[in-house]
Amino acid sequence: MSTSEPDHVYFDAVLHPHRSLPPKGFLAVMIVVGLISFVAGGAFLLMGAWPVFGFFGLDAALIYFAFRMNYRSGRMYEHVRLTDTELAIERVHPSGKTQRWLFEPTWARAGMTQTARGRALRLRVRKDWVELGGFLPEEERESFADAFTRAQARRRDGMVAASAARADYE
Repeated sequence: MSTSEPDHVYFDAVLHPHRSLPPKGFLAVMIVVGLISFVAGGAFLLMGAWPVFGFFGLDAALIYFAFRMNYRSGRMYEHVRLTDTELAIERVHPSGKTQRWLFEPTWARAGMTQTARGRALRLRVRKDWVELGGFLPEEERESFADAFTRAQARRRDGMVAASAARADYE
């Protein structure tokens, strides 16, 4: 293949952590929690237990910050791209820090591996490996591994066909 030809993309996936509560749902939850905290705290305030009012406010604030931290961790993503000439993996952390791995894709394999924490999805290239999708449920990681394996097979078939076509042309 000449260098002027663009690589064919066989696999391109972006993995995101799932967040089950959309922003409007978060707003609704916080309004309910705030109202309950205010009413219950107000009742204690009227009974003369004024410090309890502050603790109800503290509870609401802690719930708010817990949700915010959860949404922050949801900004992490992993991008996996398989082309004719490379396997590129990019992991972007919530802080914005980016990790990148580039591999020659011929020997790339995806599969589930037993680890101390349970079953993990790993992309292996010879002796190197990258663990992916730790934030995904196990069935989604298995589905990713199957899809990557099918894409790798299409890549190999395409490379063989292209090689045969060049041989026929020459």
